Amino acid sequence: MTTEKRTEKEITVEGKLNALYELQKVVSKIDEIKTLRGELPLEVQDLDDEIAGLYTRLDNFDGEITGLATSITNKKLEIEGAKMRIKRYKEQQEKVRNNREFDNLSKEIEYQMLEIELCEKHIREYTESQEQKRNERQLTTEKLAERKLDLMQKKKELSEIVSETRYEEEKLRARTKEIEAMIEPRLLMAFKRIRRNARNGLAVVYVHREACGGCFNKIPAQRQLDIRLRKKIIVCEYCGRILIDHELAGFDTETANGKA
Repeated sequence: MTTEKRTEKEITVEGKLNALYELQKVVSKIDEIKTLRGELPLEVQDLDDEIAGLYTRLDNFDGEITGLATSITNKKLEIEGAKMRIKRYKEQQEKVRNNREFDNLSKEIEYQMLEIELCEKHIREYTESQEQKRNERQLTTEKLAERKLDLMQKKKELSEIVSETRYEEEKLRARTKEIEAMIEPRLLMAFKRIRRNARNGLAVVYVHREACGGCFNKIPAQRQLDIRLRKKIIVCEYCGRILIDHELAGFDTETANGKA
C-alpha cells in the first residue's frame, strides 16, 4: 500500500513536471512567433510617426513660404509708397522759396531712396529664403513619398506574417489552455511569475553540463540527484527557475553534457 502511494506520488510530481515543461515549450513557440513579427509593428509605428512629422513639416514650410510671400508683397508696397513720396517731394522742390526748404526735401528724398534700397535688400533675402524653403519642401515631399512606400511595404509584410502565423498561434494558445487546466493554480501562478521575471521567458529549464540551463550556475551533485528522482519540484537557488533533468526534457546524456 505504501509503495503504491509512493508510486502514485512520484507519477504525480513527474506528471506536473512534464506538464510544466510541455507548457514551457508551447509558450516558447508563441514567443518565437511574437519575435518573428515583433520588430515589424514597431517599425510600422515608427514610420507612422515619421510620416505624421513630415506632414507637419510640410505644413510649416507652407506657412513659412506664405509668410515670406506676404513679406515680399509688403516690401513692394513700401517701395511704391516711397517712390510716390519721392515724386511728391520733387514736385515740392520746384515750388520752394528758399534753400533750406529745398535741402530738407532733398534729405527726405535721400531717406526714401535708402528705404527703397533696404526694402529691395529684404526682398532679395526673402526671395532667397523662399526658394530655400521650396527646395526643402520638395525634398521633404520626396522623403514623404519614400516613407509612405516603406510603410505600405512594412504593413504588407506584417499582414502576411500575421496571416501565416495566426492559425499556428491560435492552435498553440488553445494547447496552452489545455495544459494549464492540468496544472494546479498555485503552480501555474508560480510558472507565470518566473516567466515574467526571466529575460528569455524560460520558467522551466533542464540541467545542462551540471548547471542550470537558465542562469548557467553550477548545481550541487546531491541537488542534481534530487532533480533526476523527480520526487519534488526543485527550483534553481540562483535564478528561481524550475529545474528538470535532461531525460525528462527528451535529451540523452551525451547531448546534455555537450558531447558530440
